[in-house]
Formats: sequence, C-alpha cells, structure tokens
Amino acid sequence: MKIAIIGVGNLGYSIALGILNQSQFNYEQLYLTKRNTSSLSALQKLSKVAILSDNKKAITDSDIILITVQPNQLQNVLEEIKTVLDSEKHTVISCVTGRKIAEIEQVLGNEIGIIRSMPNTAIAVGQSMTCLSANKKGIKKINIAKTIFGALGTTMCIDEKLMQSATVICASGIAFWMRLIRATAQGAVQLGFEAKKAQELAMYTCLGSASLLVESGNHPEQEIDKVTTPSGCTISGLNEMEQQGLSAALIKGLVTSFEKINKI
Repeated sequence: MKIAIIGVGNLGYSIALGILNQSQFNYEQLYLTKRNTSSLSALQKLSKVAILSDNKKAITDSDIILITVQPNQLQNVLEEIKTVLDSEKHTVISCVTGRKIAEIEQVLGNEIGIIRSMPNTAIAVGQSMTCLSANKKGIKKINIAKTIFGALGTTMCIDEKLMQSATVICASGIAFWMRLIRATAQGAVQLGFEAKKAQELAMYTCLGSASLLVESGNHPEQEIDKVTTPSGCTISGLNEMEQQGLSAALIKGLVTSFEKINKI
C-alpha cells in the first residue's frame, strides 16, 4: 500500500504521525505534500517517507490518496490532480471538513472511488474516532479506509447525511472534552492540588471513565450509579452541576457548532 497525504497541515500531520507510530501498520511508502515543505523536514530522514511539494508526482506513485487541505483549497487541488487519477488504481479519501462526496464527484467524476472521512486529532496517538461514508465505487474499497483508520483508532461507517453531525461530535468534540478536562483541573487546583498534578488527575480520570464504557458496554448512568450513594458527595456534586446547566450547556454547544458548520 502506497499512501499520499495531500496538503499536510495539522490534521494531515497527525495522520502521518499515527501511521508512522503504529508498528502493525503495513505500508510500502508514505508521501507527504505541502507547498512549503520545511515544516516536514524532521520526517524526511525516516525510511519509507518522501516529502514533496508536487501533488501530481505523489499521486502518480501512490494508490491511496488522503486529501487533508482546508475546505477553501479543495476545488483547486481537485482540478490540479484530476488528470493523473486512475479509476482502476486510485482511491481518494477526503478528510476535508464540510465538503460532500457529490462536490468531489463534480470535479473527479463518479468512476473514482471516493471515501469521505472525518478523523480527529487524536489520530496522532492512535485514538481517533473516524466516521466514514463513500460513493458507489468507494463502498467497494471502504475496507481500505477502515484498515488505515482502524489502525489509528476506531471507525464507524455512517450515512453521509450524518457527516456534519459526526464532525461536531468527534472532531470539534476533542476541543469540548479538552475544555471539560481543563475545568476539572481548575477545580482540582481550587481544592488544593498544584496545576500539573491537577491536570494529571483530570485527564486520567477522563480516560478511565471512557475506558469503563468501552470495555463494559454500559450506559453512562449505570457507571454513575456505582459511585453515587444516598445523600453522598457525588450525587450532591452532580445535582449542582445540572442545576448550573452542565448538560444543557453541552448540548447547546453541540447544536450551535452544528448550525455553524452547515453555514460554512
């Protein structure tokens, strides 16, 4: 498998790191492209990695193409690369926020296998939640995308109409969870811990909470019940948080992000 990541910004770099850091991930060559390649020079010395500013060359030498450019750059990139794409050889995986498969097909045609993906930046540590959808030809190659992103976290195939929602929950969601972890750490400081230890307490408790749900398959309320006792400190804290609007604020934030992404 020869992979090209086109337009290596923050997300593309995270995907590249994820691929490079997963020893079980089998690839022949990884091509990384960027207009100014100086920020990628540290990866140049690695075996099976090539840094290029020429998108066409990277694509010609690859079979899997991940596009990670900004939304306003997508049209130009598609126009640039369409002449070197081979419908039998290439599969295009778009990681571009808010851009539908139909928009990509308008430029590349529907004979190219096109997969739309929405990973998040946790892909850099092999923990992304990546949602996938595809056109008719892309569906036949969806297992390729599941292999790539499955080695870098967890994947879920969804109807494309839900992709905007998935972007808010999974991609923007990283920032939302970071803010919740930060707030917990701030509370820990107020309760007497120094800042570094407070953050460690917050982030590992968050990690443990998610791991409990992943491993058990339980609903969050089942795990909450295990740590709430009648008239205890946990239920008192939960009730105060709800009275202050914790759940409502989070849901409103998600809805606001969803409304915004549909205007982009």
